[in-house]
Amino acid sequence: MANIATTKMSSKGQVVIPENIRKKMKLKTGTQFVVMGENDVVILKSISPPALDEFDSLIAKVRKQGKQAGIKKSDISDAISKVRGENK
Repeated sequence: MANIATTKMSSKGQVVIPENIRKKMKLKTGTQFVVMGENDVVILKSISPPALDEFDSLIAKVRKQGKQAGIKKSDISDAISKVRGENK
């Protein structure tokens, strides 16, 4: 089964990914894509959220860097309030 197929764009800009490619790439309903375009080339790159263990690792790293930088929880709350235009 080749990774090449043709498709058409609808009047609403929708493009159907041919079934053989969806099956080969294990794409499911709701799969999200980053879409890049330049000149006559359009690229779809499937994306997925990080696994929970990756997310936990990222949060731990950010907390460590925040602590090393001397950032307190109140600093974050203050910054959020400022961006939202809230008065304390």
